Amino acid sequence: MARLCIILGALLAATPVFAKTIRVPADSSTIQAAIDSADKGDVVLVAAGTYRERITLRSDVTLKSVGDDSKGKSGLARAEATVIDAAIKGEEPNNAKNGKPGVSMASGSVLDGFTITGVGQYDDELWKKHQATQGNEQPHEHIGAAGTPGVAIFGVDCEVRNNIVHHIGYTGIAITGVKGRLCSPIVKRNTCYRNMGGGIGSMKGSTATIRGNTCFENFYAGIGNDGASPLIVDNTCFQNIRAGIGISEDSCSIVRGNRCYKNRRAGIGVRSGSATRPVIEDNDCYQNDMAGIGAEDHAAPVISKNRCYENKLAGIGVREHATPTIIGNECYRNGTVGIGQESNAATTLIRNHCHDNLAAGIGFAECENGRSTLIENRVINNAKVAIGIQSGWMVTATKNELSREGGMPPIVMIFAGAKANFVQNTIRGEGVAGIRVAGELTATDNTLTCAKPQKGGPPSFGVWVLDGAKVRLSGNSFDGWRLDHSESDIP
Repeated sequence: MARLCIILGALLAATPVFAKTIRVPADSSTIQAAIDSADKGDVVLVAAGTYRERITLRSDVTLKSVGDDSKGKSGLARAEATVIDAAIKGEEPNNAKNGKPGVSMASGSVLDGFTITGVGQYDDELWKKHQATQGNEQPHEHIGAAGTPGVAIFGVDCEVRNNIVHHIGYTGIAITGVKGRLCSPIVKRNTCYRNMGGGIGSMKGSTATIRGNTCFENFYAGIGNDGASPLIVDNTCFQNIRAGIGISEDSCSIVRGNRCYKNRRAGIGVRSGSATRPVIEDNDCYQNDMAGIGAEDHAAPVISKNRCYENKLAGIGVREHATPTIIGNECYRNGTVGIGQESNAATTLIRNHCHDNLAAGIGFAECENGRSTLIENRVINNAKVAIGIQSGWMVTATKNELSREGGMPPIVMIFAGAKANFVQNTIRGEGVAGIRVAGELTATDNTLTCAKPQKGGPPSFGVWVLDGAKVRLSGNSFDGWRLDHSESDIP
């Protein structure tokens, strides 16, 4: 008998406990009451309507709206129809001190298919002011500064999907890591817009996966990283006041396959310290009001295989001591330069294709002490120069293809105060000169070809040496260009 009791007890212990579905409002009048009555594995299924409450999920409970995955205007139709309106009368903007998020996630919980709005205060006049000034007057705040988000993920693994988060007084969806705890929540297919922080913020060690979201018209970035290393994949970020995707404060994100366009500053912006080392690859960044991709303030990203086009300034812009490695990108039809560098940056450019930009293919603005290495880039058919190097730069260019049809400017310009070392480059085109030198040039084993030498007018020199320049030439091949017999340091 004792043995039989043991066997029966083991069988009972092994019997599965089936998850139940709790319906709102049929089984419970409020969402929170339904959650409080749920056990692990249960589903709280919410009918369409507006629910004026703030929600705290329990571990391993799924909160889902009723309906299928039919599309609506800005997200799923069921998310548009099922609204958590978290407005509290008299709540302060951002509600930083004692605020409760619209939805607080728990370990293993799922939030699927709601509109969340009304947390804190959305300030339309302030939004319009900073949108008009491209965010230049915004304070330089960490996105991890105190505030109350629409959806809060604090140090837990969970999933937030198919939601619409808008008009929040702070960040729409805020993901925060916890020291000593590895957590990797999944945030996917959400729409975040007109929030007074970022659309989605990943901060303080978060290693979230942020996939397939749409973030637009947010007060700061569409998706922001601060001291975090999320995977940011296949998102669409447009018309945000700052960058489409912003990466700062020691973040080492992987940013891949995103579309960032018509943002008021960069499509993707990287800043704040040499430990900020994201990998930015295979993104489309276009029609942004500044650069397609920008790096500044000592940041050291790897920028690889992106397409940056029709941005108002540069396709890729680098400044303020940034040290990026820029590999295999295509930059074209940008308003100034394909890849532009300034203010003492140190850059490495390898196998990029810069073409049809409205000024230079690769440009170096005047600085005190900038350095760059160019290897195997194709810089062709830019409106003015292929490469322009201004004062303060030391540039080494090896095995690049530089060409332009027609036009008056030289194909390469080296200004007074600049130094360049050109080795085994191919330079083809017409106009004033292959290389115009006012600074210092060492050129070895380059091929310079002019298909249509001019009969009169400009000098059409392969290397045009201005007064005061220092030039050392060795082993170069000139075809169609005249030789400059200027008094200079040419052996």
